[in-house]
Amino acid sequence: MSSESEPRMPYTAPQQDKEGSQTLEGSHSAKDFDLFSHPHKFPEGGLAAWMTIFGAFLAQLCGIGYTMSFGVYQDFYTQHYLTNETSSAISWIGSLNTFLVTAVGLVSGPLYDRGYFFSLFMLSLSKPDQYYQIFLAQGLGMGIASGLVYVPTITIVSHYFQRKRTLAMTFVASGSSLGAVIHPIMLNNLLNGRLGFGNGVRASAGFVSVLLLIACLCMRTRLDPPVTPANYIVAAKKCIGDAPFICMIVGGFFFQTGFYYPLFFIQLDSIKHGLSVTFSFYSLVILNVSNCVARVTSGFIATFTGVPNLVIVATISAGVLNLGAIGLSSLASAVVLSMMYGYFAGLYIAMMAPLVATLTPDLSELGARMGICFFISGFGGLIGTPISGALLTSNYTWWIPAVFSGVVSVTGGIMYTVMRFIFVRRQIKEKHNAQLEIIDIVS
Repeated sequence: MSSESEPRMPYTAPQQDKEGSQTLEGSHSAKDFDLFSHPHKFPEGGLAAWMTIFGAFLAQLCGIGYTMSFGVYQDFYTQHYLTNETSSAISWIGSLNTFLVTAVGLVSGPLYDRGYFFSLFMLSLSKPDQYYQIFLAQGLGMGIASGLVYVPTITIVSHYFQRKRTLAMTFVASGSSLGAVIHPIMLNNLLNGRLGFGNGVRASAGFVSVLLLIACLCMRTRLDPPVTPANYIVAAKKCIGDAPFICMIVGGFFFQTGFYYPLFFIQLDSIKHGLSVTFSFYSLVILNVSNCVARVTSGFIATFTGVPNLVIVATISAGVLNLGAIGLSSLASAVVLSMMYGYFAGLYIAMMAPLVATLTPDLSELGARMGICFFISGFGGLIGTPISGALLTSNYTWWIPAVFSGVVSVTGGIMYTVMRFIFVRRQIKEKHNAQLEIIDIVS
């Protein structure tokens, strides 16, 4: 990402304009929360702004979109390339990659998206049954690089947009969903085609390299980072006494423990249940198309339901569908499960950041709270699929990991319900206390 020639100005605290209205609203909806406040007017468009958004879209397509396509690798490694390893050991590759996306994002800051395609090229040199080579290249290397891509490409939207920020962020985030549709189709045809693993991964890396090069040329920063960085220690101390926030973290940990099971295993599950290989290759694509639709429509739905309510519906529904994976045995059941799970999973992903904003009383701490929440909850995703793989065993006993993933996901949904109950009670109490203060002042 290069920098424009216009003068840079540092971030400042929210200030009032001439009419006395606050620059940063007290509203905590998905539409209103801001990551930064600027002392001057946002461009709200223009060539540089939309080129930057397009570059961020491509980076998300190559980063998170590739990570969400690990189900293709899970299937290929299990059946062809790492046949001496268990499903649990193979799952550690994808779960570490997924975890590092958010964990590395805490420290990525202004770092650029360098090294991602290097890790892919290194993966293409991995030899069959050499687990450590694939783990280091794909699990560790690509995970770190994806994390370096993720946060900068989201936060750069705030350099150009305030009124249209929701629209811009929705467009950028849809890049990961589109990538999760494109990459599985391409990888299944490359890995299982004439090119084979090495040349197939190199072809994929070349495709990603071109897109990331275009992304780097398109994206331009406009403002300096905040003068005072987020203090995670102070924010963490405040979070300890915030019951709704703690419930949200616990709920996120449990839910994400079961969340990635269909994403990693649905293609292998379809093949092992005797469905056609051609359809099984597209089962993950169907899930991710539905996921993309959910992300686009989530903001509209949340305006009617509220963010906490939508999260509760999404998590409990996804947990029930995980339990429903026990009945996956036909093409129709695989299609219905993929479509429905993909949609509710997409709603959850889209509402994660708005939910943190809703539970953050002081929006100046939003970045720190978001980092703390994603980091701790991410441990669920780190351990979830390896546990599911261990429960699956070499005999492919599918109902056991389905029950495990479903139960922990529903448990997460219940914790989100408790979170909402405590949060609503606190709001009612604060409103009542405010009314009493007004009465005391008047009297």
